[in-house]
Amino acid sequence: MSSAAVSPAARLRALKPDWLNDPRVWRTEVLGGLVVALALIPEAISFSIIAGVDPAIGLFASFTMAVTISIVGGRRAMISAATGAVALVIAPVNREHGLGYLVATVILAGVFQIALGALGVAKLMRFVPRSVMTGFVNALAILIFMAQVPEMRDVPWPVYPLIIGGLALMVFFPRVTRVVPAPLVSIVILTVITVAAGIAVPTVGDKGELPSSLPVPGLPDVPFTPDTLATIAPYALAMALVGLMESLMTAQLVDDITDTRSSKTRESIGQGVANIVTGFFGGMGGCAMIGQTMINVKVSGARTRLSTFLAGAFLMVLCVVFGPVVSDIPMAALVAVMVMVAFGTFDWHSVSPKTLRRLPAGEIAVMVLTVIVVVATHNLAIGVVVGTVTAMVVFARRVAHLAHVTAVTDPDGSQVVYAVTGELFFASSNDLVHRFDYAGDPDDVVIDLSAAHVWDASSVAALDTVEARYARRGKTVRITGLNNPSADLHGRLTGELTGGH
Repeated sequence: MSSAAVSPAARLRALKPDWLNDPRVWRTEVLGGLVVALALIPEAISFSIIAGVDPAIGLFASFTMAVTISIVGGRRAMISAATGAVALVIAPVNREHGLGYLVATVILAGVFQIALGALGVAKLMRFVPRSVMTGFVNALAILIFMAQVPEMRDVPWPVYPLIIGGLALMVFFPRVTRVVPAPLVSIVILTVITVAAGIAVPTVGDKGELPSSLPVPGLPDVPFTPDTLATIAPYALAMALVGLMESLMTAQLVDDITDTRSSKTRESIGQGVANIVTGFFGGMGGCAMIGQTMINVKVSGARTRLSTFLAGAFLMVLCVVFGPVVSDIPMAALVAVMVMVAFGTFDWHSVSPKTLRRLPAGEIAVMVLTVIVVVATHNLAIGVVVGTVTAMVVFARRVAHLAHVTAVTDPDGSQVVYAVTGELFFASSNDLVHRFDYAGDPDDVVIDLSAAHVWDASSVAALDTVEARYARRGKTVRITGLNNPSADLHGRLTGELTGGH
């Protein structure tokens, strides 16, 4: 059928988002956003306490981050809000300089994130190995579970059967119907039970007072001087890097779960825009929230920007309009949801005996190290960096052994040909110098690099050293077989690195 035959109504439907065309998608997105909003409230309050600010600051940040990123972000259905990692970075600013400086730091961090996004920082994601990604996911699951442990210590005994009941509802309710997300059903039922029976257990209201009005925009209360910039810049850069790391890793995780691709560059810039907006509304900033994203994507099945937008919108509605009702939600209900999220997030296949037997020891070590560092520091970004660097070292050691040198001497003893095979770079070329018989070889030496590739200056320097050692003994070296990139690099650097020694 030609495009001319397509009716205007059909073209209009094609331009509409999925949630406008399909009522089932609409229902999934709305209910997913509601569940996330409920889970965001205690988390945002907890992170506010870490940052040393009023709970309303964290809740405002979660509202503005979610709403803004739903429009400008690069990964649909991902949730951004106030996070523990960002709270840890900016807490010293608030403690030492006050709330005005904290807000200014959030705005500057957003500017840094936009600049880093425009410079292509998202492309660095290609250097994160799968073993690090697996360690990241498993560490995340452990951290989500560990964050619930304090809510299960020194609490009234009814908390435990409530948590067990919540878990049972989330396991078995989907067998009845998937029309309504099981976590929402669990939260509603446990709340009704505790309120109707008058069971005294910790509630959301015990975490802190919910805001009664919407945030209003304004400028940070700081002097606009170079001294202020010098004070907040280091914290802002740290926040920008930590926020981007967590957001990009979460985006990659959602890509894998949904089998779709997202724009990491747009996500990086979007995070910056969201933090700038959040700062002007007096929020504490944030980044992608992995736990809430898993609730939205993996548990609720949301896939569009609508769920992200509604998570922020519902958050403010719940706080401002339904504050007294939300305050009565037992923490046990939200703990049960997060425990289920932790269980579902952990990559159990990665730790099965069958998988571990087949994986190279180096990759297992990288995965375990990533988990240990993340859990020890409670910082996903540090763990990813350490794991990635370790993976690169393991890879370099492995590839370094792939460079081989074999020698063939002419029958008349007038010439020797060394055939070098493999990848020549800093790790393998350092050993290359010691693979030649400088004293015993004839005067004519040929180094054949037809089956090798020269990657860096270290390799060129090593070849220069080999030539220099033969030259000191009055012997001639000819290097042959260089491919075009190797020949270009060798031609530009030879004789410039070793000083002729």
